[in-house]
Amino acid sequence: MSHLVFVFGTLKEEFPNFGENSGTRVPGTYETVNQYPLYLVGERHSPWMVNAPGSGEHVIGQVFCVDSNSLARMDILERVSEPDGYERILIKVRTRCGNPSDEDDVYAYLKHPRHLHGADIKDGPFAEYSLAHSALYRSRGRQT
Repeated sequence: MSHLVFVFGTLKEEFPNFGENSGTRVPGTYETVNQYPLYLVGERHSPWMVNAPGSGEHVIGQVFCVDSNSLARMDILERVSEPDGYERILIKVRTRCGNPSDEDDVYAYLKHPRHLHGADIKDGPFAEYSLAHSALYRSRGRQT
């Protein structure tokens, strides 16, 4: 079975965790239909899209078609089974240069709003995680 996944941070092409993304990219650039806050958080400068639709920006990212095994590996990377991990939920996205009424349901990894309480927010909210942002990112195993 295949699944569509919207990636907005380190899993995008040319970004630090792209090696963990074994999906096939759907052509184009996508944005969320709803606005969401996107932040850089903590000493690792991790990108957090927060499950607070209606606030923040229309987040820009890429969509990948992944199989169930790839989706399970992404779940592990995003720590969905951990109390402080991301939640994999369905959201709506649309292409940035197509018909704005064409919307797709895709999975995305979002943080629960409770995780923002006491979080060390470094930047945001902003619409797009950039290569400049990713230069600040530190993976869990990488020392600063």
